[in-house]
Amino acid sequence: MGLKHLEILGFRVFKHTTIEVPTEGITVFVGPNGTGKTSILEAAGLLGLGRSFRGASKETMIRNGDDTAVVRGQFIHPERDVLIETSFSRAGRSRTQINRQVSRARSELAEAAPISTFCPGDLDVIQRSPSGRRDMLDDALALLEPQLGASLDEYQRALKQRNALLKQLSGRLSPEAESTLDIWDQRLGQAGDEIVRARRDLLLRLSPEINHSYRALSGETKETVIETDYESSTTTSLREALSEVRRDDLRRATTSLGPHRDDIVFLLNGGDARTQASQGEQRTLALSLRLAIHVAAGKTLGIVPTLLLDDVFSELDPERSRRLLTELPQGQALLSTASPLPPDIKPSLVVDVAALLA
Repeated sequence: MGLKHLEILGFRVFKHTTIEVPTEGITVFVGPNGTGKTSILEAAGLLGLGRSFRGASKETMIRNGDDTAVVRGQFIHPERDVLIETSFSRAGRSRTQINRQVSRARSELAEAAPISTFCPGDLDVIQRSPSGRRDMLDDALALLEPQLGASLDEYQRALKQRNALLKQLSGRLSPEAESTLDIWDQRLGQAGDEIVRARRDLLLRLSPEINHSYRALSGETKETVIETDYESSTTTSLREALSEVRRDDLRRATTSLGPHRDDIVFLLNGGDARTQASQGEQRTLALSLRLAIHVAAGKTLGIVPTLLLDDVFSELDPERSRRLLTELPQGQALLSTASPLPPDIKPSLVVDVAALLA
């Protein structure tokens, strides 16, 4: 199982490029910085995640001088092949198709093209803002429990509509507006409570794998214990909480409570890793979380997701790089690097990205 064929048009620096990759083993994309190594991985990730793993908007991924970008990928499955195509324009139009059928759900992409990512930004996720930790967990939910993708999508739609209404009201609440807010609060509350439950359950489920990965990656002989804690912005159901803060939200013109305001805390031997762990410990913990998600996905789905490794080894010392490779389950990996490869890597294919632009 894995990505076999990738076609990129009008995307980043690429006018039109096609790439064939083996569905097993490691494919390495090499070249100087700025040649588009990460962009190739970003295009592949877009097909399974529905968004850029770099956090870029779709409009910024369109090649200079072009109005539209298209990314197509053929994925090999045990039962059938799957063709995914996504296109988007500067005018804001966007469409994603799976086997020529329009798809709008994150869960459909996660099932058709399971993908997990490692990128340099992940290594700082423990000490950065809560949004990075939420995104990492939600990507894991969409991968491990595709049905949760519907709740994640519904929550974002309802949140966008509620915030738009709050801004439109400018602090004034009419009976009609209050009735409309009730509708959005109900939809937001239902999806939000489901997301919080799923996030809590997933953290419990990942805990043993996180502990195993941390000890393996750190090489520590002492017994290190990683615990997780979910910090919710509410103590009641979300719908009830939104009702209580409605006046404040109306004044601020934004939704102040919900899963988009929650945080995930990682405790290293009882101490909050955000403030009490060293930078090295924080980075090892972040890498352990990504590795735990990837391993858990393979066990849950019965197939190992395609792994995108974006120049991670430039941020890791040789020993941690070696340990990471040792812990990875067998499957397909696409790796970008401008640095020499760790000696343990035996790639199935090496692609000179500069040659793709020639």
